[in-house]
Amino acid sequence: MPRPNILRRFVESRNGLGLLFMLPAAVFLLCFLTYPLGLGVWLGFTDTTIGRNGEWIGFENYAWLFDDPVFWLSVYNTLLYTVVASILKFALGLWLALILNEHLPFKTFFRAIILLPWVVPTVLSALAFWWIYDSQFSIISWVLMQWGWIDAPINFLGDPNNARAAVIAANVWRGIPFVAISLLAGLQTIPQSLNEAAALDGATSWQRFTKITLPLLTPIIAVVMTFSVLFTFTDFQLIYVLTRGGPVNATHLMATLSFQRAIPGGQLGEGAAIAVAMIPFLLAAILFSFFGLQRRKWQQGGGD
Repeated sequence: MPRPNILRRFVESRNGLGLLFMLPAAVFLLCFLTYPLGLGVWLGFTDTTIGRNGEWIGFENYAWLFDDPVFWLSVYNTLLYTVVASILKFALGLWLALILNEHLPFKTFFRAIILLPWVVPTVLSALAFWWIYDSQFSIISWVLMQWGWIDAPINFLGDPNNARAAVIAANVWRGIPFVAISLLAGLQTIPQSLNEAAALDGATSWQRFTKITLPLLTPIIAVVMTFSVLFTFTDFQLIYVLTRGGPVNATHLMATLSFQRAIPGGQLGEGAAIAVAMIPFLLAAILFSFFGLQRRKWQQGGGD
């Protein structure tokens, strides 16, 4: 029998065929992810503007951002927005997942309905919230005035603190379905026999939740919250449609400020530097997922 050539042996090997199937995805990522990322990093070290090729200026963009109060305000807004929204989405999503995991009538219908905020386009839901938060025709202000709780409409998007709370509430409304459905899928994988055995041993509902459900759900929580933090930290559409960073830069996130400086402002190098400054925060979220996914010894059948 003739000896097969190198290509045939590679295709017939254990990993060869898998590598060939992964090749199109690798090329796609190389073209549409690696190249833009590399170009953005490069632009961050230049003074490129729209219509003019820039020159290498080193860390001047980053040194200028270090002294820019608007940039630090956007960092504060981004961290506040991400932390508060992620905590609320996790708490409400876990609570909703626990409810949907129970034996409820029309459970399948409710699981489908709960996905609506997630599947609705972001711009469409942002426009809906823009009407809800209108300074004159807000349905929230009208209801509160009818109940006698307030005397004048609330300026949701015109006051800095109100605007921050308003955009966080809109983000939480959109993100709860993703967290709830993902955690519900994790709850479905936990053997019911464990909870039944604990109940027979006299464990309360809270003890079963903290000692059985929550530990077994930890790997799923790590993945879900990592994606939730990434989606929230890089949010752009919701903020841009609702406030465009206003009032007085009170809701500017790093993503919206990067866009404003780079495209309407024409300073591509400065905008790219702001975008590159987001990378350490995103890497921190990824590392959180990596360490959160480390399976414990008792989950693998060993001791603590």
